[in-house]
Amino acid sequence: MRGKFITIEGTEGVGKTTNIEFIQSWMDTKKLSYSITREPGGTPLAEQIRELLLAPREESVSSTAELLLVFAARAQHLNQVIEPMLGEGAWVLCDRFTDATYAYQGAGRLMRDDLIRELELLVQGSLQPDLTLILDIPVQVGLARAGERSAPDRFEQEQVAFFDRVRNRYLQIAQDNPQRCIVIDASRSLEGVQAQIAEALESFWETV
Repeated sequence: MRGKFITIEGTEGVGKTTNIEFIQSWMDTKKLSYSITREPGGTPLAEQIRELLLAPREESVSSTAELLLVFAARAQHLNQVIEPMLGEGAWVLCDRFTDATYAYQGAGRLMRDDLIRELELLVQGSLQPDLTLILDIPVQVGLARAGERSAPDRFEQEQVAFFDRVRNRYLQIAQDNPQRCIVIDASRSLEGVQAQIAEALESFWETV
């Protein structure tokens, strides 16, 4: 039986890392075979591309170059990790996937969706996550949290308007894909956030 593909999405500072650990614990209780990975990244080559994408630099980065790098990393990640794991029946939990590209490069960078869609079809064909949890929080709150964590990367240096567009696109994606996406109110207490996640996971488990 093919494994299940779960993705976690959200803007900066929504708490993906902490909640991925919670989901890992949930999968352990279900005695699942699984892999936890991230985008961009997940393989040595894709992690090198991630470093290129995130490193602050004086040179202006073309939006098209950024988009192509994102999908280059994704192509390697799918080929080396995601598809093999799913094919072996393991579950894959991924920190961001193609929804992030529509949010960050599409809405954030104001790139055309049809360009992203062409690359999506080329790189992943019909593959889509089985479940996507979108952690949602007001942009200013998330940026404040992210700022406490580490020095800002190239994306985190963007203006608030950029992240407003990203957040709104995520919410639009959830509205357009209610069978796959669940919005989690990440402004609640950690216990409140994880209660929402547990409910979503248990509902999904009932359909497996």
